[in-house]
Amino acid sequence: MRDFKNERKGNTKGKRDYKQSSKPRRDYEKSESRVKSNKRDEDTGDFKVEGRNAVIELLKSGKPVNKVFIQKGERQGSINEVIKLTKKNNNLISEVEKSKLDMLSDTGHHQGVIAFVSPVEYKTLDDIFALASERNEDPFILIADEIEDPHNLGALIRTAECAGCHGVIIPKRRAVGVTEVVAKTSVGATEYVPVARVNNINETIKELQDRGVWIVGTDGNADKLYYEQDLTGPIAIIIGSEGKGMGNLTMKNCDFLVKIPMMGKITSLNASVSGGVVVFEALRQRLLK
Repeated sequence: MRDFKNERKGNTKGKRDYKQSSKPRRDYEKSESRVKSNKRDEDTGDFKVEGRNAVIELLKSGKPVNKVFIQKGERQGSINEVIKLTKKNNNLISEVEKSKLDMLSDTGHHQGVIAFVSPVEYKTLDDIFALASERNEDPFILIADEIEDPHNLGALIRTAECAGCHGVIIPKRRAVGVTEVVAKTSVGATEYVPVARVNNINETIKELQDRGVWIVGTDGNADKLYYEQDLTGPIAIIIGSEGKGMGNLTMKNCDFLVKIPMMGKITSLNASVSGGVVVFEALRQRLLK
């Protein structure tokens, strides 16, 4: 039987119990106000909503918003309500030059603001734990840390769903959100596996650890090979960004680090391939448990 007691440095609590968070859960209520979406963005596939009133209604509706662009220096009239609601909802907001908004606009009447709408509703950590509880399984989570390529994120979400993960966690900043391209690349997996978008990955890691989840990071300089590590029990596997991998703080917050052996002249795999290798090793071990 696996003994977690002394596996983490400085751990004096022994085996942890994962539990529901005491934090209030945010409910997304459908607004009766109709929000008109314009054409999709050619790069991300997100729906674009243009104009102050339309964006205000969108933000009030609670629909998942990937990002809001506002015109730099614009602080007149209802644009302040847009800024207020965006910050209240913890959505990303970027001030850009009018020329960029003009380039993004399909209508030519953006009024200094354009919002990009996610095709799916983001979930919470509680949703992920609830799914694990519903299946009577230990939490099995994939964390995609600062993945910028939508095709990689879509492939990782597809991998997570196929392996039976209870959820995928992504950061709000320095990473792609769930766009239409991500959803399409996932081949519909975004409809089945909860995706939680969080403000701070390292704070989320701490919360997961407090709730009994062990954090496994992937790093090419790790001492242990991925198939030598016990990947059963409640775990979250972190796949770092393309090129850079995990950040130093994220790496320090991991309970274990593992690596995939590289035998060729190229020293790293595509992020989505790395994720598939480690996630399905975890599934193999869990099936044999």
